[in-house]
Amino acid sequence: MKKFLILVISFTLAACGANLNVDRYETSGAGTVNTVSEGVIINVRPVTIATENGDVGQLAGGIVGGVAGSMVSDNTLVQTIGAVGGAVLGGYVGGKTQEGLSSQRGMEYIVKLDSGRTITLTQGDDVVFSVGQSVYVLDADSGERARIIAK
Repeated sequence: MKKFLILVISFTLAACGANLNVDRYETSGAGTVNTVSEGVIINVRPVTIATENGDVGQLAGGIVGGVAGSMVSDNTLVQTIGAVGGAVLGGYVGGKTQEGLSSQRGMEYIVKLDSGRTITLTQGDDVVFSVGQSVYVLDADSGERARIIAK
C-alpha cells in the first residue's frame, strides 16, 4: 500500500509543472481572438519559472509521511508522535519536491512595441529571441496567456 501511495504521489507531483512553450495552447485557447502588436526585443535574460506554492506536494507528502510515521511502533503514543512528525517532515519534503519538479527554465523579454509602449513578458525557453529581433506579441483577449512569436 505504501509503495502504491508513493507511486501515485510521484505521478501527481510530476504533472504539476506547466508547459510554457510558445507553440503550446490549452484547448480553451484554441479559436480565441488575440490582439497582435509588433515590436522589437530590447533585452533578454534567462529566468527560472517556479511553482508559486507546493500545496499538492505538501499535502501528498504529509499523508505519506503521516502513514509511514504511524508504523514505527506498536505503542499508541509512539505511533501518534511518529504520525505527526512524519506528516510535518513529509509535507516539507513533498512541497520542496514539487517545487523542484515543476520549476523550469524560461526567458524574460523586454519588448519595445511600435506603439511606443514598453512591456515585459516571460515564457518558456523553447524558442529564444535575440536583442534587436522584430517580433509579434500576442495578447489573448480571452485571458489566455500572452506570448511572443517570430515576425
